[in-house]
Amino acid sequence: MVEIIWSPRSIKDIEEIAEYIAKDSLQYASAYVSLFFEKAKVLENHPLSGRAVPELGNASIRQLLCDRYRIIYEVISKKKIGILTVHHQSRLLKNNPAIKRRMRNK
Repeated sequence: MVEIIWSPRSIKDIEEIAEYIAKDSLQYASAYVSLFFEKAKVLENHPLSGRAVPELGNASIRQLLCDRYRIIYEVISKKKIGILTVHHQSRLLKNNPAIKRRMRNK
């Protein structure tokens, strides 16, 4: 089984998403938070289940799609996964602070 480590940035992302959704619905905000953690749990047994992030060109940085969001993670080792960020699909990934330094020059 693989250990999943949530970065401080990814936790902050989830908190910000929940705060935004809670303006309209506390129920949906709570449901989204649960959904993010449930979706990532699959990585414990299937760490390569997400596809590589196309913008990065690095096979060790992958993503799981979760409704309108991308859970972006890095395969650190055979026993460890690091969740880097939770990112809305409509936003440019290059503007995400967790990803900026990982972007390849184009």
